[in-house]
Amino acid sequence: MPKPAILALAALLTLTAHAQRNVKIQLLAINDLHGNLEPPSGPAGMVNSTPAGGVEYLATHLARARRTNLHTLVVSSGDLFGASPLLSSLFKDQPTIEAANAFHLDLNALGNHELDHGPAALRTQLRAAKFHFLAANTVLAADPTHTLFPPIAIRSIGGVRIGFIGEILHDAPAIIATNSIKDLRFEEESRVANAAAARLERQGVHTIVLLIHVGGFQRPPRLPDGSLAPIDPNACENFGGEIKDLAPKLSPSIQLVLSAHTHNFYNCEIAGHRVTSAGSYGRLFTRIHLSIGLATGKPLRIEATNEIVTRDVPKDPAQTAILERYRPQVARIASQPAGTIAASFTRTHNPAGESTLGDLIADAELDIMSSPANGSAQIAVMNSGGIRADLTQPTGATNPTPVTFANLYAVQPFGNTLTTHTLTGDQLKRVLEQQFHPGSTNPNIMQISAGFTYTYRINAEPGEHIVAMQLNGRPIAPTDKLRIAASDFLSAGAEGLTVFREATDPTIGPADVDAFVTYIKAHSPATPAPTNRITRLD
Repeated sequence: MPKPAILALAALLTLTAHAQRNVKIQLLAINDLHGNLEPPSGPAGMVNSTPAGGVEYLATHLARARRTNLHTLVVSSGDLFGASPLLSSLFKDQPTIEAANAFHLDLNALGNHELDHGPAALRTQLRAAKFHFLAANTVLAADPTHTLFPPIAIRSIGGVRIGFIGEILHDAPAIIATNSIKDLRFEEESRVANAAAARLERQGVHTIVLLIHVGGFQRPPRLPDGSLAPIDPNACENFGGEIKDLAPKLSPSIQLVLSAHTHNFYNCEIAGHRVTSAGSYGRLFTRIHLSIGLATGKPLRIEATNEIVTRDVPKDPAQTAILERYRPQVARIASQPAGTIAASFTRTHNPAGESTLGDLIADAELDIMSSPANGSAQIAVMNSGGIRADLTQPTGATNPTPVTFANLYAVQPFGNTLTTHTLTGDQLKRVLEQQFHPGSTNPNIMQISAGFTYTYRINAEPGEHIVAMQLNGRPIAPTDKLRIAASDFLSAGAEGLTVFREATDPTIGPADVDAFVTYIKAHSPATPAPTNRITRLD
């Protein structure tokens, strides 16, 4: 064979071999850490029956996974911090940022809680961050052509390029204080994600990952004894939620969707997309194996597994050093006694949506806001989503259980300010009606203070759910003027309760957690009251 032909054949064989090669890339994903650096306590620190979480253990698991494949990136789908325990929040979440730097976080999609104090505060917090935020659908109100953070990121690793898109839920304004996001706008997720994917494709990037702070949930079946069956972290049973509806709208070029926000774990295949979530609080991480064609840059295979962050591994020394630097400073505040409880107060709702802990918080808010100095409130309301932990008494305890400032802060970690406003009876009814969303059989019921009662039906036409309202046994008339206490978060119209914006004559009170501490000190040992303020008729 002539030498040129031999060279051509060799070149062809080389190209063919090159085309058949692929690169194995590993992604390690977390979501909704919420600054939980220490192992969460109670149910929040379990995956079914397995104790899980704690950044010292998370970092060890991530390091061990990284050693199996040097071509590894660590990513997060939002709420890395915000609504954090005292160990992180007392220091404006710098401990969490340091911890994320130490476990080599590369990218984080913007979550709603990272905006709790507004974009300027967030940028200040991130000065020490070695990782980057992505926010494709969060634009500046003054100039919608500019996003708050870059919409995409491209990472070259192992000879291939991977594109990442970061997004927050488009209805973020419903769950973030209005003043914190007044200069931002949030666009629909699928349209923005698909446009970003097309942009990446034009740049020759064909492996595309969506980090999105939108989620779903598995509905566990009931066992014969009436209890709920354990949920498999790698299942997708009876799946529902916003991400289920969103995934089919995504471009086929987005094959991997790492989701968040609902604090649930799942591992799904939806409309050709692999959709996962690693729960919350660092209790799990998702290990993703990508096999990418070296010549095409396209994913040939995607495998994902949610793995429990067990506490049977050595603690990561770098993380321990970070925690030990901050613990002494927070201990002085956290250990301050706040009172005692005679039984557990939990967020568990009765069939009407009322909880013992919700009643306690609403009573605490009314107690302090009913003074003339704080607006002479007659009713206090509390959003259930703002209650982040339980107050539990050990099983078998016979004496009142002490609670500390740290315990109460864990319940209300947002630092919201209480306000008192005037609403008419008609406006109050319309606020309560806004708890019910069309097509939903699971309203997010606000918790209410003693003396206020109401009755509702879920199965009713819009505007006709509330059957009756009473204050101290007297029916509330549409024209009655009522002084209502709520957090500044709610009074700004968050969670879709926009009628609050019609309120008048505001009076500003103390921070919600301060009111909670004051109340517990004055009413110890606190005992749960009957959950009979809200009545459901169907």
